[in-house]
Amino acid sequence: MIYSCCIFVYCMFECFKPKNSVNYHLLFTLVLFSLIVTTVYLRVKEPVFHQVMYGMLVFTLVLRSIYIVTWVYPWLRGLGYTSLGIFLLGFLLWNIDNIFCDSLRNFRKKVPPIIGITTQFHAWWHILTGLGSYLHILFSLYTRTLYLRYRPKVKFLFGIWPMILFEPLKKH
Repeated sequence: MIYSCCIFVYCMFECFKPKNSVNYHLLFTLVLFSLIVTTVYLRVKEPVFHQVMYGMLVFTLVLRSIYIVTWVYPWLRGLGYTSLGIFLLGFLLWNIDNIFCDSLRNFRKKVPPIIGITTQFHAWWHILTGLGSYLHILFSLYTRTLYLRYRPKVKFLFGIWPMILFEPLKKH
């Protein structure tokens, strides 16, 4: 989670740079951050430490995304806020699962299995944060391709799964 989120952070902060440019300072900082978090976590084995470090990275992404949809590409608000909302819903359900784990287990024992499945909030956390992350990847790609003067288009595979296709803008 930490490593992939660092890649997201790098992409979002470098999306308005020329092709083939590399920000070695940011790259070094993020790799160092990842290695320090990994080392500390392996020694301390405290999940809250990992969660706080991950939360800091996600918060950084949220702030950068809000900047982009507020000041640079306001027409991407729908995609940006949808990805954020779905991710946060997964985070909310995960926290509910952590707080009310025993109660939810007892509830699942008393209800039909189909209802019990829907209360597996930890599973919903994985599904919703995965979907939110995928939508954020689309947001990042859309932002980058616009900057590089491509014409991105959102298409839906099988009518439901969004993906981005892009073509270079024609020079006159």
